[in-house]
Amino acid sequence: MLKLMVVDDEIKIREVVKEYAKAYGYLCDEACNGKEAVDKALKEDYDCIILDIMMPELDGFTACKKIKAVKDTPIIMLSARQEEDDKLFSFDMGVDDYVTKPFSPKELMARIKTICERHNRRSSDVYRFDDLCIDIAGHVVTIADQKVSMTPKEMELLFYLVENKNIALDREKILSYVWKMEYYGEDRTVDTHIKMLRKSLGKHRDKIVTVRGMGYKFEV
Repeated sequence: MLKLMVVDDEIKIREVVKEYAKAYGYLCDEACNGKEAVDKALKEDYDCIILDIMMPELDGFTACKKIKAVKDTPIIMLSARQEEDDKLFSFDMGVDDYVTKPFSPKELMARIKTICERHNRRSSDVYRFDDLCIDIAGHVVTIADQKVSMTPKEMELLFYLVENKNIALDREKILSYVWKMEYYGEDRTVDTHIKMLRKSLGKHRDKIVTVRGMGYKFEV
């Protein structure tokens, strides 16, 4: 049974999410501000946190950063803010999905199920290529036992490429999966992060191969 937490200063939003969570057989805790959310998230283990951005005491961005610094709990932003910059900022922080208000509770439940299944599937995934070790569950990448510093989005991109090793992935597919949104041609985002990722991988940079006219693949 999934254990969720919905964080929103609007009681009606919390009630709707809790009602649907119960109907789907999930347990659902709640918090009315970012500070309360952080306190609960660090004490309890949740399968997924649904987090608003604009809240008193502590906003959603700050709360997300504090939680992700300690736990790899999947987080879905649920916000009325629809600006692309807010979505991009959220994904770069490591958020797993971004849902805008007004929203479909059924769609939200479907997204929660998918994210949790993916997260649990990754829980035992550790990939080794020579002295390169990629621990997806632990969100740790090491080279010769030395931890590699990466942004959350670099890691997500690497994980996706590794999980589909030796398969050519086009830019649109990468954007859709890693960034969880449509960019309508903004494939420079992928190219920029691939450049950053190659730099982070150092001597293993050549494992990320450019597929001309299409995209990229992790080749081993």
